[in-house]
Amino acid sequence: MNENRDKIIIRTSIIGILVNVLLAAFKAAVGLLSRSVAVVMDAVNNLSDALSSVITILGTKLAGKEPDKKHPLGYGRIEYLSAMIISVIVLYAGVTSLIESVKKILHPEKPDYSATALLIIAVAVVAKVALGRFVKKKGVEVKSDSLVASGSDALHDSIISVSTLAAAVIYLFFHISLEAWLGAIISAVIVKSGLDMLRDTVSEILGERIDAETAQSVKNTICQTKGVRGAYDLVINNYGPNRQIGSVHIEVPDTMTAGELDGLEREISMNVFQKHHIILTGISVYSMNIDDAEAVRVETGIRKILEGYPDILQMHGFFLDKNDKSMKFDIIISYDAPNRKQIYKEITKRVKAAFPEYTPQIQLDFDISD
Repeated sequence: MNENRDKIIIRTSIIGILVNVLLAAFKAAVGLLSRSVAVVMDAVNNLSDALSSVITILGTKLAGKEPDKKHPLGYGRIEYLSAMIISVIVLYAGVTSLIESVKKILHPEKPDYSATALLIIAVAVVAKVALGRFVKKKGVEVKSDSLVASGSDALHDSIISVSTLAAAVIYLFFHISLEAWLGAIISAVIVKSGLDMLRDTVSEILGERIDAETAQSVKNTICQTKGVRGAYDLVINNYGPNRQIGSVHIEVPDTMTAGELDGLEREISMNVFQKHHIILTGISVYSMNIDDAEAVRVETGIRKILEGYPDILQMHGFFLDKNDKSMKFDIIISYDAPNRKQIYKEITKRVKAAFPEYTPQIQLDFDISD
């Protein structure tokens, strides 16, 4: 599957390179002959798109390397680094073109358009729309964020080309030159695009929260397994496309044997991989009291205490151990809470006062997934 995906990404990127290089060459020629800074800046944008496709190919090739002893989880994250390089290139192209546009604003030159020039720009618009739709479609098919982004960027570029064409028409009919100003606007759009791409890539490298739909879907799959009473603390780490590794806590009856747990965990791992292509490397267990009136009484009392704290998002993993007179449970406090540690200390104090016969062991959990 990865081989086919890589081939599609590379083939689509090569098509993008060829189209963008041709468009850049035509636009550069038109821009230089007509002395249009906006058309030249549009050509620069096409060149940056072509270079981005080259880096996408290199990143895909390197990311497809097989895992080894030094990198046992593979090289998939190289795609993030290649995306960062693309962002910097786009940002550089935008800044340099902005400088040139400002120079033209300070020292304007009158453009000189021809019918051929306008025809080439019009053809470029059609080509960009076709390329954008094609690349985005392929990106959706193979679930490639880089291709989807490239396709969207191409469609966005077609709007820039339309504005360049509009500026030419305005000059021909009204003799008002908007070239330098339009070049500055295009440059600003390119700079913003580069900054947005860089921000998104850095966010992915830092590690983003798994989307709510995926989290709920995985947890539902786990909870459908016989014997599982709840799934919590789902963590999924992304090591590249189609290479996600995670861990989870499951709540099970305290009557289950080690053998039953072993079979349960294996079944969960298999189901999650088959349905979601996620490898669960760790499945931890919360033991749950079964048919214990005292445990129900204590848990109900604790939940009533927690109802007074709107920043408490969840309580889970409750277990009452009568042998050592202790109670264990986890609480999740919102990141927006003004003082999470203070809330934790206050809850611990109130639980101790309400149930002095038991020692509370409260774990302050993280709001990792929905």
